[in-house]
Amino acid sequence: MKVSGRVVTPTGIVDGDIEITGDRITAVTGSPAGDGPGTGDWILPGFVDIHVHGGGGHTFTTGEPDQARAAAAFHLRHGTTTMLASLVSSPVELMRQATEAFAPLVAAGVIAGIHFEGPYLSTVRCGAQNPAYLRDPDPQELAALLALGGPAVRMVTLAPERAGALDAIRLLREHGVVVAVGHTDASYEQTLAAIGAGATVATHVFNGMRPPHHRDPGPVFALLGAPEVVCEFVADGVHLHDGTLAFATAVTGPRRAALVTDAIAATGMPDGEYELGGQPVVVSGGTARLATADGSPGSIAGSTLTMDAALRRAVGAGVSIVDAAAMAATTPARAIGLADTVGALVPGLRADLVVLDADLRVRRVMRAGAWVTDVDLAG
Repeated sequence: MKVSGRVVTPTGIVDGDIEITGDRITAVTGSPAGDGPGTGDWILPGFVDIHVHGGGGHTFTTGEPDQARAAAAFHLRHGTTTMLASLVSSPVELMRQATEAFAPLVAAGVIAGIHFEGPYLSTVRCGAQNPAYLRDPDPQELAALLALGGPAVRMVTLAPERAGALDAIRLLREHGVVVAVGHTDASYEQTLAAIGAGATVATHVFNGMRPPHHRDPGPVFALLGAPEVVCEFVADGVHLHDGTLAFATAVTGPRRAALVTDAIAATGMPDGEYELGGQPVVVSGGTARLATADGSPGSIAGSTLTMDAALRRAVGAGVSIVDAAAMAATTPARAIGLADTVGALVPGLRADLVVLDADLRVRRVMRAGAWVTDVDLAG
């Protein structure tokens, strides 16, 4: 099988063909092209979302397999061919239930792993995380989850200032789990200590973190400046101003910047009332916030973003299409240890790709060498 168009590879744009045999890319042929206006569809690697809570009215956060399958299918139609199922801070019983329920989905390839965003997070910077469930890392609790889920447990976000956090980072790394720093009031020095202990991802940088100050840089400057850390950015115009996105990605470069959605069940759905981690959420104008008693704006509660929209936003903020593709696929795949399988249009990797029109809207999606949709998405 051949797919033809303007192919975005890690080294540039090729006007040509992707050759596919079975579920693998076998060759990319053609002539180099510029990134300006041209003819033909854009062909990008399938998106890799390492931070997503749900979509299409369905959620990962309750640990229900049917909900998880439906949420994954929704994002697949928007070009996300690989994703983690992100949970929010929860009682240990729900964490165990979700781990047991989702491990078969990981084995079946529906999701690439489980991401525990919490519960080992800061109460000061909890955002939309439920404060009732926040706690210090418990090595026995973690060991039980790791024994239950095995390789299905892919990433854990924690706050490095919590008691026992550095030991937890070391334990998780010993078991091959990626550790992210997030929802934290840590100092610059505490953040560097977490990185030294093995943390390699920064959860939605700027959000859920002590704000940077020139006399108190906090976690943001430590994470942006650490060469071993991949920084997540929610490119929806709500979590980050486009100028902040452009500045931060210029600091990290595309090899250290990962676009994520932080999407919740309300993604792709009408404005209204939803739920996240046992807390009511109100979506208005596409922005999700915790409901408040007086109707004032609450904390941002995830997003209603899809990865194709995040890519468009990044390009609109001045990121090149080649760099945006890396940020939406190549870099996040590497961040969670899947660079040898997915994330780029190069021979030997799985044939996951997204066909976009001139406006960077999804026309077709291929996963593992098979077309999964021909729907032209308007959203």
